Amino acid sequence: MKIGIVGSMKFTEKMMELRDQLKEKGHEAFLTDLHEPFVGKNDEEIERIKIDQKNNMDAIREFWNAMQGADAILVLNLDKNGITNYIGGNTLMEIGFAHVLNQKIFLYNPIPEIPYYKSEIEAVNPVIINQDISKIQ
Repeated sequence: MKIGIVGSMKFTEKMMELRDQLKEKGHEAFLTDLHEPFVGKNDEEIERIKIDQKNNMDAIREFWNAMQGADAILVLNLDKNGITNYIGGNTLMEIGFAHVLNQKIFLYNPIPEIPYYKSEIEAVNPVIINQDISKIQ
């Protein structure tokens, strides 16, 4: 299965780890080609890089293009900014893209309790894997 991994760029190292684990299980896993600058950076540096990429590198469209032909996305929703299982605005858009592309949507953790987001995420019927990548099929 061809799987795109999405989530906050704060979680880049974990996304890379999951990409490698999924490849070991025979999947073709990928994340944005723009991920390298985030490795080893602190929160402030990550925010500056994200703003630059969104404004100057068309990061949203870059991942839309990468998603073409994929079978699924894996949403890495870890805790961030005091929010359990955080999903940010960009990731919510990527979930929407996957839904429109008829791709399976896997959530690493349960749907977060974020006002207005929860019902939108529920509407796309994600598969919650509870950190068990063997459930990705």
